[in-house]
Amino acid sequence: MYATAFRRGRTVRTIAASIVAVAALSLTAACGGDGDGGSDNAGKANSSAPATSGGQDAGTEKGTDAANGAGESGTADKGGKSGAADVKDAKAQAQKPGAASDDEPIGDCDINKTVLSVQNVKNPINHMLLKATNGAGVDCKLVGYPSLKFGADAQAATPVNEDSKPQSVVVLAPGESAYAGITTSAADGSGDEGSKIDSLEVFIDGNEDSAKVELPGGSVFVDSAARVTYWQTDLQDALSW
Repeated sequence: MYATAFRRGRTVRTIAASIVAVAALSLTAACGGDGDGGSDNAGKANSSAPATSGGQDAGTEKGTDAANGAGESGTADKGGKSGAADVKDAKAQAQKPGAASDDEPIGDCDINKTVLSVQNVKNPINHMLLKATNGAGVDCKLVGYPSLKFGADAQAATPVNEDSKPQSVVVLAPGESAYAGITTSAADGSGDEGSKIDSLEVFIDGNEDSAKVELPGGSVFVDSAARVTYWQTDLQDALSW
């Protein structure tokens, strides 16, 4: 009876010890599983961070390349437009009426295409102003001074005032004018062989033809003091002598 009771007690202790051991093992396994799961999540988070940074770098590079491409394209477009504008301006300048090329020297003004007129002036006294306007479609030059023939019986052209010689030849674009001052008689009456003249014939350098110009009032008093100036670009200069 005592032997049977002892075996039962031993058996109960053994079973109890087994249960405690199994419980301890189960608790250890559970704790180890939780630790591994946390490490995996941390690893995933760390591995995903560089991927995100790489994506941002790639996007930045693409954005920069696109911006640079757009800038280069814009610069090229502006350069192309500027070049086209320069070519257009050059063509327009070359086609401008009256523009003489470097290979084509400017010729003398054609008296048949030059509008000539003469008028009285209040100051200085005994003076008239001869005006020549380029009526041709190209530039032309007026060399020297106009030759004047007062009256049909004149034996010589009116002398020139040498002090009025300009520094350069007068060049006229289409529609531009030049001037020559005419002294008709001495202001103090010291001139000789004075008479009233009712006609004026004008010659310009480089032309065989002449042009008859109507006198203001139909006639003018001319004596030996009569003089003409060189061609001037400014009318005030023409009346300075």
